[in-house]
Amino acid sequence: MSTIDEEDRREYYRIEDRIALEITPLSAAEALGTDLLQDDSPLFNLLSELHLSEFESQHLLRQLSEKDRTLAAFLKAQNKRIDLLSAVVAQTLIGEIGAPQPVILSEGGIEFTHANAFTPGSRVALKMVLMPRASGLLLRAKVTHCDKKADGPYEIGTEFVDISDAQRQLLARYILQRQAQQRRQALEQNGPAAS
Repeated sequence: MSTIDEEDRREYYRIEDRIALEITPLSAAEALGTDLLQDDSPLFNLLSELHLSEFESQHLLRQLSEKDRTLAAFLKAQNKRIDLLSAVVAQTLIGEIGAPQPVILSEGGIEFTHANAFTPGSRVALKMVLMPRASGLLLRAKVTHCDKKADGPYEIGTEFVDISDAQRQLLARYILQRQAQQRRQALEQNGPAAS
């Protein structure tokens, strides 16, 4: 996959990943709206709300843990239970959305291959399930490029538009966690350097 563009590469860190992804063209009214998109799937909306509310309440949990460690430990255990339930919901959704596919992901946009072409400048809804935490995000994006690959599918680059701060921070945290995980895996595969 080629780069999204030179400016994006400097502004945001990008990772290669595999995520469940569904792309839907937006109507003119949906493309211009600034409110959060809603999906027809109640399970996907539930998954999105779970992770956004968990993200928004993290600072409260940190403050609480300074005052009452027992209560904070209990709430962390409850969060783990909710995460396990959201993973089950995400597995069900992956069956609806499709198998994870290779992408290049940043806070600014996503690049992927698709069987259909999308006109540069057009607006799309991107429904993403980010694994392994099973975060569900539904974001508006503008198609920045659409190039036919020699072997058939189209290489499509998009730029997120009207993304909320909470969604951007959730995406940034996911990218940092995946980057750290990929580095650990690379170190484990290469083993300690010979002296």
